[in-house]
Amino acid sequence: MCFGRCARCIGYKLLVLALLSIVANILLYFPNGETRFASEHHLGKYVECLHGILGGGFLVLISAAVFIGLHSDDGHGCFGHEDCGKSCAMLSSVLAALIGILGSGYCIIISALGLSHGPYCFTRLERNWMYPFTESSGGYLFEYNKWSACQEPHNIVQWNVTLFSILLVLGAIEFILCFIQIINGILGGVCGLCCSHEEVSLVFIAVLLR
Repeated sequence: MCFGRCARCIGYKLLVLALLSIVANILLYFPNGETRFASEHHLGKYVECLHGILGGGFLVLISAAVFIGLHSDDGHGCFGHEDCGKSCAMLSSVLAALIGILGSGYCIIISALGLSHGPYCFTRLERNWMYPFTESSGGYLFEYNKWSACQEPHNIVQWNVTLFSILLVLGAIEFILCFIQIINGILGGVCGLCCSHEEVSLVFIAVLLR
């Protein structure tokens, strides 16, 4: 099994997921494509946490760049006697994966809180900007008849639920991929080091036999 090729494959997937996460978070700032709510500071507190841009976006992009940058020789596997440099690179990718887990975990937590808390909107009952669903602990997600309580931004509940759900799913997939890379990096690094030691031992024995 080529550990480096697996890492690069994970890296490319994370690259796409991170870009999608950034786009989804940007869309949260502009309900229905309108910019006035952001300029008037009428956005929910969890929208402004940058969980998709910073967490599921840039931090995961760092991990993706490291994984994609790992070099592997397609003609050699773990038992092809790779040098120690490759093993160290695989082990260092574990640190990059931990950064990705940190970012994706942040994205998951904030997305879950955003879904549970509900949107910040202008309500027709109170005639004021508020969080009308905070007491429901996420129960409002299944009470569609109450969504009309938010007058502005238009369809803000649907907008927030859709995008926070997308970010939650993207963050979860990123988390899983980074966890897989931790296992892949450890196995690749340890296997490479063992193989390198085996090569050194064989060369040493050959010299002694001469």
